[in-house]
Amino acid sequence: MKKKILIHSLIFSPDGVSTAYLYNDIALAFKRAGYDVVVLSTTPHFNIVPEQLEKQPMKWGIWGLYKKSLFEGIPVYHVPQKKFKSTLLRLIGFVYWHIVSFFIGLFIKNVDVIVSPSPPLTIGRLNNWLGKIKGCKVVYNVQEIYPDILNKPETSFVHRYLRGMEKRVYNNSAAVTTIDQVFYDTIVGRFDDKSKLHIIPNFVDTDLYHDGVSTKELDKKLFPETDSIKLLYAGNIGFAQDWEPLIRLAEKTRDQNIEYFLIGMGVKKKWVEEQKTLLGLDKLHILDYQPRHLMPAILAYSDLQYIFMTPEQEGMGFPSKVYTIMACARPLLVCSGDNTPIVNFLEPVGCAKLVTDHDLERKTDEMAKWLSTITRDDLRQMGAKGESVINQSYTKEKVTKQYVELVDSILK
Repeated sequence: MKKKILIHSLIFSPDGVSTAYLYNDIALAFKRAGYDVVVLSTTPHFNIVPEQLEKQPMKWGIWGLYKKSLFEGIPVYHVPQKKFKSTLLRLIGFVYWHIVSFFIGLFIKNVDVIVSPSPPLTIGRLNNWLGKIKGCKVVYNVQEIYPDILNKPETSFVHRYLRGMEKRVYNNSAAVTTIDQVFYDTIVGRFDDKSKLHIIPNFVDTDLYHDGVSTKELDKKLFPETDSIKLLYAGNIGFAQDWEPLIRLAEKTRDQNIEYFLIGMGVKKKWVEEQKTLLGLDKLHILDYQPRHLMPAILAYSDLQYIFMTPEQEGMGFPSKVYTIMACARPLLVCSGDNTPIVNFLEPVGCAKLVTDHDLERKTDEMAKWLSTITRDDLRQMGAKGESVINQSYTKEKVTKQYVELVDSILK
């Protein structure tokens, strides 16, 4: 009889964000390895992509508590969620998802292993309880470190409560994975049994993301053909990224042949739009999310990708888009402090300009000066270094195999 994997994730296909794509590939890897796979998630609410909804239609299940779909033959249970503007409604929806997904999980039979990613931390605790009731193993994947990422005082009630929950999640799981050595070093002291903690990095689908993609299918009104150096960011426009350096850098380079593209949605998008209008930053182009199938062409359109991390959260997260950018042989311009996950990863590769100063004027001066001297040939050479590292170690085939091998080992 096949062993059964339950993937319990806040985000999964047909939602169109990076965590969904990551766990889509992990689910398919388990299926190819001979496991029976089932997924427990939400309805799309982060980035709704009509084409993906058409490909993966959802139908209401029993009592109208959830919807059900098939992803490449894998059954997926979707607890309804919406991206409410109201904090209270978001909290109610969050609690509802936990309660309903817990009861759905109870009725999924013959589960051998539950695999889930953070965020949220609470999903790990929920699965500890499910695992104990169902007599199965639990694997918890740390993508962001809570409560550290919340930047709350250690003496606060919230921090102390979540710190206790974090330790219970770690120590009641059969295995915990995290994405790099900095994360490992940060949390390993929180384990009673340190052998439970493993490093498995994120990865990229090199069948989709690679060098040499044509840009012909892009809308020329949104992505005009010009001879400017094009800096681009595509993803969530939220609190984890620092948007002041983008505005200040665009101001300082307004007379250079440079254009900036910001693609996505998020709570800080309106602020960036207001600053663009206020300061007359005509070379800053702000667009909505684009379909995933266009992303390789959008990356190919750019000369340089930028990621500016906030000092408060730079040590607790690693943008998975780094792998995607490198796979497309595009270099990066990164603002993040010394000894942070993104800097430690990129520094030895040589595919990024790393700016570690936290002072706004100094770091934007440094970037503006560098941009005034860099050539396209320099950028191509940097990008090629990143592509080589991805093909050596961070393809989806090589990394998802590590997840399968880990689950194989804890079941044996």
